[in-house]
Amino acid sequence: MKASPPRKVVVVDDSRAILLTLEALLRRHGYDPRMTGTAAAGLAAIRETAPDLVLLDLGLPDRDGLDVLREIRRDLPQTHVIILTANDSLANAIESIKEGAFHFISKPYAPEELLGLMGRALERQQLVQETAALREEKQQLSQALEKAERQLAPVVKSRSMQEIHGLIARVAPSDANVLLLGESGVGKEVLANQIHRQSKRAGGPLVKLNCAAFPANMIEGELFGYVKGAFTGAVAEFPGMIAESSGGTLFLDEIADMPAELQTRFLRVLQEREYRPLGSAKTVASDFRLIAATNRPVAEAVRTGALRQDLYYRLNTFQIPIPPLRERREDIPALVTLFTERFSRQLGKVEPALTPEALEMILNYAWPGNIRELQNAIEYAVVLADKDMITPKQLPREIQLPPALQAAAIATAVPTLNLEDHEKQTILQALAQTRGNKKKAAEILGIHRPTLYGKMKRLGIAV
Repeated sequence: MKASPPRKVVVVDDSRAILLTLEALLRRHGYDPRMTGTAAAGLAAIRETAPDLVLLDLGLPDRDGLDVLREIRRDLPQTHVIILTANDSLANAIESIKEGAFHFISKPYAPEELLGLMGRALERQQLVQETAALREEKQQLSQALEKAERQLAPVVKSRSMQEIHGLIARVAPSDANVLLLGESGVGKEVLANQIHRQSKRAGGPLVKLNCAAFPANMIEGELFGYVKGAFTGAVAEFPGMIAESSGGTLFLDEIADMPAELQTRFLRVLQEREYRPLGSAKTVASDFRLIAATNRPVAEAVRTGALRQDLYYRLNTFQIPIPPLRERREDIPALVTLFTERFSRQLGKVEPALTPEALEMILNYAWPGNIRELQNAIEYAVVLADKDMITPKQLPREIQLPPALQAAAIATAVPTLNLEDHEKQTILQALAQTRGNKKKAAEILGIHRPTLYGKMKRLGIAV
């Protein structure tokens, strides 16, 4: 693995002895230091190198250190600054914290103390950068998903989905909380969009937060927002998702992955309809309609404590369970047509037709990944389609397997109930790996072919 480049540090101090000592110390500990003795030279080096960290003395010969700090914070707000100060400048050091410095350290200082403070500053900087990157990635993903969802007309062929869409038509105009339940990929977010579009808040924003997409220590700031200076690295005010969803709808996906202590705080928002951003003493009124979703069995999530019982009761005004695709196969042909049209248009290809054999395989497949997996499979097939036709050969490998082997091919490592179940699963997986070739499967299992035939007969495996 390629080693990370050394972290760049600019030191601004008018003491030559300190500069020489610090340069040796920083290089010995893997940093890339740039040493300067004046404010002008320091600012030039900072603009040239865009360092990860600045060590800044307040007593400079050509300019006041606090002015230099303000200029750094204005031009490079993501760069952390540690103030180096003499003991008689402690008041200035405290003032520097108010101006946005990460911390200060008094001269003389122990090398271990300075290195530890630098390590904490760089860890905080990395966390801030990761938060910004996640927010940008989330925004881009949200925009891409919204564009895709606008192109996705609701497919309602099965009776179960007709009943769900009828319920949505009645629930959407209210402000009642809605809890969407279902496996990953069944279309919970698509239905959340539909509820919002049919609500009286349709003119307002639909703000989405996936509680499983952020580390636990970031979700609170994303949800409630924060004021400038709320914590080290909060260089600007961020309103948060609750504020952004004002007048509209807040969609919290994977609600059972929200940290338990944050669930308690969010429950108070639902009860009192007000909250405080991080670092603020001001109470802010909230005005949003809540839609939540989870792919976990909700009873199990409550029983294990992943979802607080009191929050569940507050969320569960209307519960809409969404059946997996394997239980509503009547929707599959229309979804196949929809996805085939979409990906053909995107690729600039003539829309291919499916052979009866390919369609039969698609209809017989279990679709553990639901609509999302079906969409990916059709995109794969359209890319490989030859002569305007999708045959079984253009479908993903797991769909081409005989139905008796599909479950083994996609099975996860779930403990079986007894030895016979384990033996059956092992044989099925070997057959799936060899695409039904019994001779090769017997070799993988380390048994003779007649022995394999006997076990298959005893266990009811017919391939």
